[in-house]
Amino acid sequence: MNFSLQLIAAADHAAQASAPGVLALTNDADVSDIALDGVTRIDLHFPSFADGRAFSQAFLLRRRRGYAGEIRATGDVLIDQLVQMQRTGFSSAVLRADQNPAHAARQFARYARYYQGDAVTVAPRFKEAASV
Repeated sequence: MNFSLQLIAAADHAAQASAPGVLALTNDADVSDIALDGVTRIDLHFPSFADGRAFSQAFLLRRRRGYAGEIRATGDVLIDQLVQMQRTGFSSAVLRADQNPAHAARQFARYARYYQGDAVTVAPRFKEAASV
C-alpha cells in the first residue's frame, strides 16, 4: 500500500458526497467495529484544525482494520496538516477555502523520507537499509 495524498476541490467533494460506497464519519465514531463491506471511500471530518481525532481514526482504519480504499479528510483542513495526514493513512483531502493548494506541494518536498514507520510504510527506515 502506497498512498500519495490527493487534493480535492471543495466543489468536487460536494458533488461526490452522496456517491454510492461513501461512508462519512464524525470524529468521535468508533472505527473498530464499523462495517466496511462495499465501502470505497471513508470521509473523516476535522471540525477544528486543533481536533486531531480523525488522524487516529485513519491510522486505525489502515493498520488495524486493513482498509485499502480511499480515506478523505474533510472540514477544517490546513496545509500544515497534509504531511501528517498522508503518514496516518489519508489518501485525499479537501482543503479549507482559505488555503492555497499550490503551496501544498512544498510541504511534501520538505519531507521526502522519514526514519520511523507510519500507517503506510510500516517498516522503519533502518529496516529498509538492512534489506538492501
